[in-house]
Amino acid sequence: MNKKRICFIAQFPPPMHGLSKAVETLYNSELLNEFEFEKVDITNNKQFFMNLARIFKSKADLFYFTISQTKGGNLRDLIIFKLLRLQHKKCLTHLHGGYYRQLVDNDMSGWQRKANYKAISQLDGAIVLGESLKPIFQGMLPDEKIFVVPNCVDDEYLMSDAEFEEKVKKIDQRKVKHVLYLSNFIRSKGYPEVLEMARLEKKRVESGEEKKLHFDFAGKFFDETEEKFFFNNIKDNGIEDFVMYHGIVGGDKKRELLKTCDIFVLLTRYPNEGQPISILEAMGNGMMIVTTDHAGIPDIVQDGMNGIVVDKNNIDSDLIYNMVLNSKLKTYEEQNKEDVRKSYTQQIYVSDMRGIFYAKTSY
Repeated sequence: MNKKRICFIAQFPPPMHGLSKAVETLYNSELLNEFEFEKVDITNNKQFFMNLARIFKSKADLFYFTISQTKGGNLRDLIIFKLLRLQHKKCLTHLHGGYYRQLVDNDMSGWQRKANYKAISQLDGAIVLGESLKPIFQGMLPDEKIFVVPNCVDDEYLMSDAEFEEKVKKIDQRKVKHVLYLSNFIRSKGYPEVLEMARLEKKRVESGEEKKLHFDFAGKFFDETEEKFFFNNIKDNGIEDFVMYHGIVGGDKKRELLKTCDIFVLLTRYPNEGQPISILEAMGNGMMIVTTDHAGIPDIVQDGMNGIVVDKNNIDSDLIYNMVLNSKLKTYEEQNKEDVRKSYTQQIYVSDMRGIFYAKTSY
């Protein structure tokens, strides 16, 4: 029996971010034993016409397309949708974000909005990251064509049960707990608020109390302005002894950070946010999560159950700092590790996508 062919029209790394990481995980999974994969990497817009030619020539049974959440990127997507429709090709789109519907309804002119509604209505299906994100496509597609597939933690970044037991044993012995920010350095992702928490910890220590929190940062600066802001903030507030920047991390260095840190903070209101893989990675390594109610995050983190969730429009660093300082880490850590084991492993993610791929290539 011939394998069904699936063409990935998507952003592949580099650069590495949530979307490209999820695409790479799926493309390199064991599904390669069951399907024939080909890819059209749309990361570089300078290759647009070359990519169109590759799509036109493809004999794939299904096109798996990760769409953009910007107006310019959407124009590219509309052209690709039109080409696929003219060729009567099956197309499944996967949205790795939560902003698309707002972009279409509020930020686009009439013709572009109408073109999007028509293009989406002609799809064979659309995938979102959580139940709370299904309304993005409702009214464009019938509910039976909207699928929920959460992101996952890659096996290489999932702490083993033995490592987790060792971490839990030691947590009460460690006087200083480590707070981690692991994401790109974009202000709307909340790193300035984490720096403010470090300043508050310094102030408390200067009043004569023992140090309880240390703040670890890792990720990429996309421009010089953000980098200067970050390091100037550390210098101006004199928090060098409370903060460590680890650079861009991956492999063993990333695994070590995830294993040794206790609290993960991502106070995001980033417009294109979907369901941050960094949060799931932190959960899979037994960390307590401190985040916002933005995008698809409430599907994976519930306030008081497995972390602290605050209103994205009312972020109070002082209040959050005090909640973190007085939190019971062990309860959250055990809950998060179990949640990932049950719902967010690489095996579960690939299995969910396998079911959808078979369903969409079998008719």
